[in-house]
Amino acid sequence: MIKMGKRLKHLRTDNNMTQATLAQKLNLTKSVISAYENDLRLPSYDVLIQIAKIFHVSTDYLFGLESSTDVDLSGLSEDEKTALKNLILAMKHRK
Repeated sequence: MIKMGKRLKHLRTDNNMTQATLAQKLNLTKSVISAYENDLRLPSYDVLIQIAKIFHVSTDYLFGLESSTDVDLSGLSEDEKTALKNLILAMKHRK
């Protein structure tokens, strides 16, 4: 199983979020987030669900049981969604 801490750190940095910001959103301390990211501690079930909701991923993804993330398309128009889908298809079929 992939280490959850690595995924958490990746999600946090990809979202331009500091450990302090994530800690505040979770009502935890920065040192707890650091412990999660360094695989010194695992989050409780409730915190794990909150983390998944914040980053729009599944708990399976956080634990490496699922390899891909879903893209949150909420707030986009149908034309924007179609454009993104077409871009993804074009990238998959390029040589």
